[in-house]
Amino acid sequence: MRRAPVFTAFLLVVAACSGGTGSPGSTATTAITAPTTTTTTVPPAPACPDPLVAVAGTADGPLVEHLGGDDLAATAIAISQATFVCAIDVVVVSATDPDRVALGARLAAALQGPLLLHEVGSSAQVDTEIERLAAHRVVLLGGDVDVTAPEWTDLVVLRGDTDELARRVNLYSGVTRMLRLPAEPGPLTVAQTIAAIEEGAGLRPESPPDSVDTTEETTETTETTETGAETEENAAAADETTTTVESTGTTPESAEISAAVIGGAGETGAAWLVESSEVEIALVATAAAMASGGLVALVDGDELRRFPEVGRALQAYPDGVEAVYLIGEVTEDASWQLPVLLEGTELPGGGYLFFPGRRLVAFYGNPTTPVLGVMGEQDPEATVERLRSVAEEYGADGFDVVLAFEIIATVADARAGADGNYSNEMSLDVLRPWVDAAQELGVYVIIDLQPGRTDFLTQAQLYEELLLEPHVGLAVDPEWRLEPDEFHLQQIGGVDAEEVNQVVDWLSQMVRDNHLPQKLLLLHQFQFTMLPGRESIETPPELAVVIQMDGQGTLEAKYETWSALTADTEEAGWLWGWKNFYDEDSPMATPEEVLALEPVVVYVSFQ
Repeated sequence: MRRAPVFTAFLLVVAACSGGTGSPGSTATTAITAPTTTTTTVPPAPACPDPLVAVAGTADGPLVEHLGGDDLAATAIAISQATFVCAIDVVVVSATDPDRVALGARLAAALQGPLLLHEVGSSAQVDTEIERLAAHRVVLLGGDVDVTAPEWTDLVVLRGDTDELARRVNLYSGVTRMLRLPAEPGPLTVAQTIAAIEEGAGLRPESPPDSVDTTEETTETTETTETGAETEENAAAADETTTTVESTGTTPESAEISAAVIGGAGETGAAWLVESSEVEIALVATAAAMASGGLVALVDGDELRRFPEVGRALQAYPDGVEAVYLIGEVTEDASWQLPVLLEGTELPGGGYLFFPGRRLVAFYGNPTTPVLGVMGEQDPEATVERLRSVAEEYGADGFDVVLAFEIIATVADARAGADGNYSNEMSLDVLRPWVDAAQELGVYVIIDLQPGRTDFLTQAQLYEELLLEPHVGLAVDPEWRLEPDEFHLQQIGGVDAEEVNQVVDWLSQMVRDNHLPQKLLLLHQFQFTMLPGRESIETPPELAVVIQMDGQGTLEAKYETWSALTADTEEAGWLWGWKNFYDEDSPMATPEEVLALEPVVVYVSFQ
């Protein structure tokens, strides 16, 4: 076995070389060699003709594995094992400095080999992985890393502070310009590393580090290959060519993920989805994905659907996704959220989630009659044109405006009807043309229920065929929910939280089982008695639950109702909507007045 010498630091020698051990189409690499001074006979390194693990899905779809934990070294090894059968080159770096890990990722991608992390007490498991990989060469990035390797393995140590290590890594990667790493480690560190690999650039710390590598001073050797790739003069010249420092303007802030961070082409069918706070492990996965032709993306571990760009990238895989590796603290909801990314359809306006940043503006009514609202006054295409002119000003605060049809599918009726429930259910044949037209026009549809003496779930199930559409949600209107001895317009109806939660559970299961984007569940209310016990209404991530204040009258009276209904609901879990009545409101609220309301209004409808 060979240990990294504590008294000698080799300078790498760059040989002009294209290609490498990675998959076809990977970034061209620069081969690295080190001087050999041994006089003893060592066994040759095992051959590594096909270094990549063959990625294959299962009979039920892609292979899905969850890797990771608090042990960074073990997680990095798990990533290595999932990617590489063997490796010519391996890079090892301490896990304590994200900037150095980023440099290690850049070098590992250039060498098309794995990046391993070294922590206190991790030497033995790192040594075991190096032996499994049958590495021909191990590059130790920093003097604080010490490993034991097989006899056939060349150990190359790069020493110096982070700024000096950046200079060397960039030199040996053959770059001509650099991207600057952020001052504070975070998702931007990963984004810049991905950009550097994809653009053939290097990395440079934001500013020189406060501390310098304090390992023993050594005499470094400088050697020259036949191509003259490394001399002191060449090193200086190369350093001068890497003085152009750039910073991308489309990547997220360092502190938290605020935009999609994605790298790689997905050529091998493998995808690495990493919780955005796991910076060091995300960099390890970046190196593995970029070296092997896979794809890496930062995700919100609590909500995988947050960035639709990730889903688009996965669905654009040339030959489909074969394996997904979830890394870090990822929610158990990944079991149903991941299939949404892999095969789900986005909402009108894009994405798999409604909020924040989006506002729906809807016309309300029944398509068979103008008596119940403006929906019945024109065909779908004309409705969209009319609605678009109304909705335009509701994006003045920067929200994206999405048009919507709120269609009364079951109409409260003074007659009991054949089923005795005092509700007239529209047929699917009546509603389907509007739902299909809305899909073509990029409009969301809300199926509105006025159930009379039956319950909301029973009526909702009548429209399951429509609700299975990704662009269709549901509204329940308690005003028209009757008890067995009640009649419409003789009292204001109401529904308790238990009945609403039956709908919540059913609709949520539909979303999970059918890989649908989030569904809107709209609850109408203008009196407290309409939703008794509303604090018990569930708000699961499958649904965006909105309570709409839909009373009519003077603006002053509506403001009073709004204030009463919304008081002390900051932690309730639902959002808020406002309803305008063309004929009954006096005056009708202007867009400016609606946008000034607190809490923020995310749904506005017109009747």
